[in-house]
Amino acid sequence: MDRFLASVERRAYCIANMAVGNREDALDLVQETMIKLVDQYLHKPEPEWPALFHTILQSKIRDFYRRERVRKRWRVWLDRFGFGDEQDPHDAPDPLSQAPDPNLQEPQVEIDNHRGMERLNSALQGLPPRQQQAFLLRAWEGLSTDETARAMGISNGSVKTHYARARAVLQQELQDYQS
Repeated sequence: MDRFLASVERRAYCIANMAVGNREDALDLVQETMIKLVDQYLHKPEPEWPALFHTILQSKIRDFYRRERVRKRWRVWLDRFGFGDEQDPHDAPDPLSQAPDPNLQEPQVEIDNHRGMERLNSALQGLPPRQQQAFLLRAWEGLSTDETARAMGISNGSVKTHYARARAVLQQELQDYQS
């Protein structure tokens, strides 16, 4: 189980971060997902772990959206009466992300790669949540249509539709970067 969790944690963090847009919240979602997988599904056969893991992660992301909607309602009410919160000190940039990479390539190649990744990230974040998650689970995680449908709690046809629409949007958005 440790090997599986180590192999999936980085990609799961990226999926969660893309979905919720906040580093700390994404880390919490991944950690909660891992804990629930170990607590409730350790006895399941290893081939079932990826689909179970992503089902739990998708559920955690949906729960996060629901909680955020409630929080936003309260924030509006509190702001209206002058009880708004101050700037969060945890919003400072991550110092590790600012460290130089010892494996740097030629400057122009690095700039082009960086711009391409920014464009991809922006395009992914611009997708509706279900299209985004369907694309990430199918293309990045390599889950089958059935596994993705189970993970997202939707039908196979919906997965196919969301995935096809996401691909079409991404191809259009990234046509300058296709070789």
